[in-house]
Amino acid sequence: MNYREPLTKNEIREHAAHYENSNPAVYCGTYAKYNNGSLYGMWIDLSTFENYHDFMEFCNRLHANEAEPELMFQGESTFDKIKAYAELSEERREAYEAYLSYWDEGTLEDFEERYEGKYNSPEDFAEYLCEECGYFKNLPQWLQCCIDYTAVWRNLDTAGDYTEVDGHIFRN
Repeated sequence: MNYREPLTKNEIREHAAHYENSNPAVYCGTYAKYNNGSLYGMWIDLSTFENYHDFMEFCNRLHANEAEPELMFQGESTFDKIKAYAELSEERREAYEAYLSYWDEGTLEDFEERYEGKYNSPEDFAEYLCEECGYFKNLPQWLQCCIDYTAVWRNLDTAGDYTEVDGHIFRN
């Protein structure tokens, strides 16, 4: 793609950040514009990009009127955090967005520490957790099938140990 090609109004509208949602966003300007007294740039919704390359292409095209724009980012993320978010897989982004819907201001690092995975149900996670913790090691098979995983999950949830958001499980 030609970085000299300016963005269309539709491209700008598609990637503009909106304060009504909690998607991670960053403001992109340039040092040259800033040093010349211009704050021209825009808040960009990071969740609208498939990958880091597409994000950087958009930013360069936003400032296509400069020969070699030196991009300047401001906002809730450092450049490394922007890159890390842009490089998340679609599945991981979905999980991060579920995380942000519950913890309004959670960071990507917090998300990575708390995320346990996506499960068909909270009860499936409860069963997985029991297996991983070794609770079945000395428990006869016939007794394992008697465990009420709905009650196990209810206990994990009400104790505040874990939270489920759209099938994603997070450690509190």
